[in-house]
Amino acid sequence: MPSRNDAALDFLLTRRSRPAKTLVAPVPTRNELRQLLTAAARSPDHGKLEPWRFVVIEQGAMARLADLVEKRGQTLGKDGTDIAKARNQFDQGLLAVAVIEVQKPSEKIPAIEQTYSTGAVCLALLNAALAAGWGANWLSGWPTHDRGFAEKAFGMAENERIAGLIHIATEGVTPPERPRPDLDAITEWVSE
Repeated sequence: MPSRNDAALDFLLTRRSRPAKTLVAPVPTRNELRQLLTAAARSPDHGKLEPWRFVVIEQGAMARLADLVEKRGQTLGKDGTDIAKARNQFDQGLLAVAVIEVQKPSEKIPAIEQTYSTGAVCLALLNAALAAGWGANWLSGWPTHDRGFAEKAFGMAENERIAGLIHIATEGVTPPERPRPDLDAITEWVSE
């Protein structure tokens, strides 16, 4: 019989992201955040390529990023509602980690596996923050997919893109449970 970790399994069966707009101060210290980043960096990484990096966005940088979102939105012809919604995560943000996918040349590891590994890092960071008692949320939105924003915000190279922004702070309110997938509708059993 395998050795069970019931606490970890219970956490995974009941985990729930906290909406970023409900996160409040305080935020993790740099040392506390390093522990969360260490946990995230233990994600599956075929070939040990480390096809990702972290950019920690502290509160002092949020206003600059909010202004950049607004300027990029205007340049792209986004309407005011789209700009305000995208800007809001930075206007209200206290601490976030941009997980940057770094595609690395490899004859053995396809690009898609590097993308999967980066997604695993995002989820691992989110779960590590929640397991440590913080509120956390994985956000994206049009700015994270806009090359101009990404380059100006984080100095990204051609082989990089933003996989997600993981906001981490103190849970302000406990969100209600939300509907979960119907396991029977999405599961097929193959025995032959």
